[in-house]
Amino acid sequence: MEKVVERFLKYAKEYTTSDPESKTFPSTERQKVFMKKLEAELKEIGLQEVEMDNNGYLMATIPANGVENAPVVGFVAHVDTSPDFSGENVKPQIIENYGGTPVKLKNDVTIDPDEFPEILKYKGQSIITADGTTLLGADDKAGIAEIVTAAEILLSYKSIKHGKIRLGFTPDEEIGKGADYFDVKKFGADFAYTLDGSELGELEFENFNAASAKITVTGRSVHPGYAKDKMVNALLVANKIISMLPAHQRPEHTEKYDGFYHLLSLNGNVEKAEMQYFIRDHDAKKFEHKKQLIEEIIGVVNTELGRELVKLEMEDQYYNMRQKVEPVMYVVDIAEEAMNKAGVTPIVKAIRGGTDGARLSYEGLPCPNIFAGGHNFHGPYEFIPIPSMLKAVEVVLNIAELTGKLKN
Repeated sequence: MEKVVERFLKYAKEYTTSDPESKTFPSTERQKVFMKKLEAELKEIGLQEVEMDNNGYLMATIPANGVENAPVVGFVAHVDTSPDFSGENVKPQIIENYGGTPVKLKNDVTIDPDEFPEILKYKGQSIITADGTTLLGADDKAGIAEIVTAAEILLSYKSIKHGKIRLGFTPDEEIGKGADYFDVKKFGADFAYTLDGSELGELEFENFNAASAKITVTGRSVHPGYAKDKMVNALLVANKIISMLPAHQRPEHTEKYDGFYHLLSLNGNVEKAEMQYFIRDHDAKKFEHKKQLIEEIIGVVNTELGRELVKLEMEDQYYNMRQKVEPVMYVVDIAEEAMNKAGVTPIVKAIRGGTDGARLSYEGLPCPNIFAGGHNFHGPYEFIPIPSMLKAVEVVLNIAELTGKLKN
């Protein structure tokens, strides 16, 4: 317990936020700074083939222990934290023996059970939070800490028999680029698992199909006293586009298998306005329909304006991994068995988001997602129960052992 907690607290303090506006890869140099520290740690605890490439991907090997001809299993986690909220100067704190009352943090941030009832599941447990001024970064520093701790255990205790295991740590997952330069062939695993899920027991092998859309409106600024039939207010055109998208398909009104349009940002003035959207749906046909609707709306607005003042740039980001995982469902079965063996009830559900594993699955590396233990990612209300982290370590160990019993 001390090791995984110590690691997580250390990793959480590292500033690794990614930047969606950056033109470099990785998007921030600070991610590579952390990767270099992690690289040194992996070498120190005895991993082999530890190497970080020029793109900031770090890979390492746990050699086989008493097992031959087993499949090579991989474990993957990302080092960046979300740009949705500050990840600089994170000050994690442990709340011992959580009593079930509201957790009051700085900046009037309160993790109140009335608003976040899931915290009551962990009454009596020790939980980790930030101080209210930043996110915590359990997404995915917890996954890193759990993988590294499991690796150290496998290297130290030879009683657990397993085949060759590969570890991979990626940058820029939070901005949809985590698998852009991941070398699947070099990684060399037959299948893998991302430790990037939330609550205890989560096991996911399907996720959103995802696209991003940038909408740019060019207006015409004229003195408002003389603007009749001349001014085109870009902000009002942007507002019209927003109003034409179905309001019930916004994130705050959706759950389970519902898709959505998520307005990330709206910036501008009369002369020019820019919007960023995320488009999400588990169903491929509905996903295509959502993209088509945005294109149609832009077309209608440009027609009404009498000229093409609205420009759309839209691109796919990742796809639902279910199509690639279903033919090899034994990898999901292994994870379920590993959880049951650890006394954890598997919660098989669809990810309302995406992971590196989605894209890696389409590149030939089937890669379901399992829990890392945190809640309320990407904001100051984030917390992680310590016992959930311990169970994640145990599940990794069990997966290693169960995979070692298979024949390649």
